[in-house]
Amino acid sequence: MGQKTNPIGNRLGIIRGWESNWYGGNDYGDKLAEDDKIRKYIHARLAKASVSRVIIERTLKLITITITTARPGIIIGKGGQEVDKLKEELKKITNKEVQINIHEIKRPEVDAYLVAASVARQIESRISYRRAIKMAIAAAMRMNAEGIKIQISGRLNGAEMARSESYKDGRIPLSTFRADIDYALVEAHTTYGRLGIKVWIMKGEVYGKRELSPLVGLSTGSKGGKQDGKRQQRRRK
Repeated sequence: MGQKTNPIGNRLGIIRGWESNWYGGNDYGDKLAEDDKIRKYIHARLAKASVSRVIIERTLKLITITITTARPGIIIGKGGQEVDKLKEELKKITNKEVQINIHEIKRPEVDAYLVAASVARQIESRISYRRAIKMAIAAAMRMNAEGIKIQISGRLNGAEMARSESYKDGRIPLSTFRADIDYALVEAHTTYGRLGIKVWIMKGEVYGKRELSPLVGLSTGSKGGKQDGKRQQRRRK
């Protein structure tokens, strides 16, 4: 089961929380469509800010948007001018009061979406996909990722027949629910068609009870603590 499902969706309610937090009655569909519109607008508007996730919480009169980014300075701007502009633009889209929080990603090398987006940009710039993938894997392992897998599919190097290639380092235990595995899919648009880039990154294991959050593993790496350390010692023996 773990091999075929989305690793993030498979862990919702276990170690990871939802990226949309609100209650919807008869207007559930409208709110869901609006969330999608907000996310697409933010990713397009802040294309150079290395935005990974957009987390949306709603109350009756307020929408709280948390943007996870590797470059918070671009979003905030000088004296907070840029974030104020963004807030006003989102107010016009939603017709509600909007509050924006910025969460900095301190290790972008182990954020699946940013890794996939980086590989896609390099491929669109005509850099060899093998070189881009190998550099991304090496950078993630240097930043203490426990494992990373990158799969690319499509007409690689303009070949007539589409195919898939996978590159992996470390371990990716997809069937272990306590494993904090980040996942993303990004498309690269080339002259010979679209290429799909999937990234899985194993950041560690989560033990014990904790508050569910979509930000699990972003700042701490979700290391397994004493139990994980003992397991590693047994492996060395």
